[in-house]
Amino acid sequence: MKGGLQGMMKQVQKMQAEMERVQNELGNKTVTEESGGGMVKATSNGKKELISLNIDPEVISSGDKEMLEDLIVAAVNKSLQSAGKIAEEEMANVTKGMIPPGLNIPGF
Repeated sequence: MKGGLQGMMKQVQKMQAEMERVQNELGNKTVTEESGGGMVKATSNGKKELISLNIDPEVISSGDKEMLEDLIVAAVNKSLQSAGKIAEEEMANVTKGMIPPGLNIPGF
C-alpha cells in the first residue's frame, strides 16, 4: 500500500509541475476576436488578460459613443471567452486521467 501512495504522490507532484508550466505558457497564447465586422478587435491571452484593443478610426469619427461602447464590450467579451476556452483545453490535457469526470475543482 505504501508504494502505491508514494507513486500517487509522485504523479500529483508531476501534475502540479506540469500545471504550473502550462499556466506560465498561457500568457504567450493569444486569441483575437472582433465585433462590428472588424471595426473593433480585442486580443486576450490564455490568462484571460486583455492585451490589446484596436478600434477602426472610422467608428471613432462616427461620434456614436453608445455603439462604440457596445462594440468594445462585445469584442472584449468574445476574446476573453475564447481565451478561457484555450486555458480550459490546455489544463484538461494536463489533468487528463487524473481527475475523475464530474469532479469540480476550482480553476479547471
